[in-house]
Amino acid sequence: MICAIVPIAQTVGANRVVRGVAIPHPTGDPSIEKSGEVDIRKKLLTLALKGLESKIEEQTVYKEES
Repeated sequence: MICAIVPIAQTVGANRVVRGVAIPHPTGDPSIEKSGEVDIRKKLLTLALKGLESKIEEQTVYKEES
């Protein structure tokens, strides 16, 4: 689940949570150029796919590394 409010995702039982950008726009930022937003979306999707590939034992939160 890509979500901006991780504790809610954990409360409802999501096993894999990707920290999103913001509540109204979890997978992007409309205030930046289109190319920048595409980069954000690619990073989030890549992170989400890595999360799906990984074996987990408990709820796991994935966030973009700075």
